[in-house]
Amino acid sequence: MKKAVNTPLHIRSISELHRHLSLPKPEHPLISVVQFEDINFEEDRGPETVMLDFYTIAIKKGFKGKMRYGQNYYDFDEGVMSFLAPGQITSSNHADDQIPNGWMLVMHPDFILGYPLAKAIKDYGFFSYELFEALHLSEKENVLLESIILNIQQEYRSGTDIYSTNLIVSYIELLLNYSNRFYNRQFITRRRSTNDLLTRLEGLLDAYFDSDIKEGLPTVQYISSQLNVSASYLSDMLRSVTGQNAQQHIHNHLIEKAKVILTTTTFSVSEIAYQLGFEYPQYFSKLFKSKTNVSPLEFRQSFS
Repeated sequence: MKKAVNTPLHIRSISELHRHLSLPKPEHPLISVVQFEDINFEEDRGPETVMLDFYTIAIKKGFKGKMRYGQNYYDFDEGVMSFLAPGQITSSNHADDQIPNGWMLVMHPDFILGYPLAKAIKDYGFFSYELFEALHLSEKENVLLESIILNIQQEYRSGTDIYSTNLIVSYIELLLNYSNRFYNRQFITRRRSTNDLLTRLEGLLDAYFDSDIKEGLPTVQYISSQLNVSASYLSDMLRSVTGQNAQQHIHNHLIEKAKVILTTTTFSVSEIAYQLGFEYPQYFSKLFKSKTNVSPLEFRQSFS
């Protein structure tokens, strides 16, 4: 007998989400703030996999004790914030867990059509983070973000006029910018976990470039999957700590490896390029010169 496939429940509209959660009809067709305590979590519903066609920003609160992150515990347990972009799949199971409290902002992409945010929202990398890379908020941060959510809710409840959508979009931008700041704070306050990730990254790159078997150059997606983090989270973490994204970090590591080979062996530039994983030697030479301002041969000759 074939194993049943767990097909995600596809929810296409805010109204459909409200019906699914047994909530009253939304007050605005394209945006809504849902309080978790208003949701009737059925004990027999069991695990549920859902795909939403809209942006979702949620804070779950009420966790007891300290929040564990890696091998350490932290006091940022006042709220855990997560972000989902349209088309992402999420799963939940409240049967064996306490019913959460907190809120969830859901926004259809059509709500911000015609606004700069429609394009800029794709630049907020945390919409591509995995759920286990959630933002852990302090009490002060939690209160600040809740005040913004209340302003959004008040605006769409007060009736639509020529200013209301502009104000709501401004509040959403403010919410995202604060979230960006708090994520960067998290990279700093969890320095030990960040350093562990950096150490693993360096070891992974060393092993890759030292290996005799390669399938081209290592991609950000490959490296992040080996480190069990999302590509966006890895790049944002590196940018916060080193000022460079993951792609730049990989290239810099590659160039340093190339410098060692150029100055300690007699391999040709083409041989070195193939050894590092390049399909075409000219791409290696172009990257090397862009990073060092000299060609590989010029670099080698300077050590002669």
